[in-house]
Amino acid sequence: MPARHSALAVLIAAVWGVNFVVIHAGLQHFPPLLFSALRFTFVALPAVFLVGRPRVRWYWVVAIGGSLGVLSFGLLFVGIDQGMPAGLSSLVLQMQAIFTIAFAALALGERPRRRQLIGGAIALAGLALIATDRASTAPLLPFVLVIGAAAAWGVSNLCTRIAQPPDGLALMVWASLVAPLPLLGLSLAFEGPRAIGDALGAVDLGGIAALAYIVGPSTLFGFAAWTGLVRRYPAAVVAPFTLLVPVFGIAAAALTLGERPSAAELVGAAVVIAGLLYGLVRPQSQRAYGSVAPARAS
Repeated sequence: MPARHSALAVLIAAVWGVNFVVIHAGLQHFPPLLFSALRFTFVALPAVFLVGRPRVRWYWVVAIGGSLGVLSFGLLFVGIDQGMPAGLSSLVLQMQAIFTIAFAALALGERPRRRQLIGGAIALAGLALIATDRASTAPLLPFVLVIGAAAAWGVSNLCTRIAQPPDGLALMVWASLVAPLPLLGLSLAFEGPRAIGDALGAVDLGGIAALAYIVGPSTLFGFAAWTGLVRRYPAAVVAPFTLLVPVFGIAAAALTLGERPSAAELVGAAVVIAGLLYGLVRPQSQRAYGSVAPARAS
């Protein structure tokens, strides 16, 4: 990968890492389900007029919009709102890679490579260490909600893999149309009309800035640029850059929110990243002999 594209991949990881801090900031202005509904509303409505329809069956658009938009980001926003640290959330959400491999094995009969199994076991061990520490020092529910968000993202990845969209950005934009109404309905049911009215009535520049960031740089720029890299290079080359997301996320949370992970969380985070890296990166010999066809995303 040329240096300019490597730099672009690092920039995307930085934008996505900082996004977790911005979500935390936005939740000071909006209830979590309403915030997520607004995010997908402003992603989808302008963008559907700029991109063509996705050339996949519509039930895949609905399945991906439901699993990624409603479940994954809904659970993530609620988890952070309930006290899950922003930096730690950026790490735990990367477990979507392990869930994707597991779901593909169950649904498609794909046999994970030995490195993927070992890497997954290492990552799960790190996650268990973090969970044990969280259970002894803070409520466990927010942690479980973000794990659920990672699992829902894995379902979305599996649906995308089966659908095989020729244009990933078009699929992302149109799938975003699925999320706002269910999220708004959940917001009305669980957060209530009064909380929604109060948030919208008191919206200020801080809330608008947070919403603008997660819509613009994080979603539209991030996914468009990432889709371009995935289409140009094998997944095994591009995917490891996602491991920089929690690095930027934890650093941004420490600098701006004063989050200080415990020693156990730091050790667990290092173990998770090591496991994901081991499972995602193929040895040089395999890259050399397996470079005839691009690797599929896992």
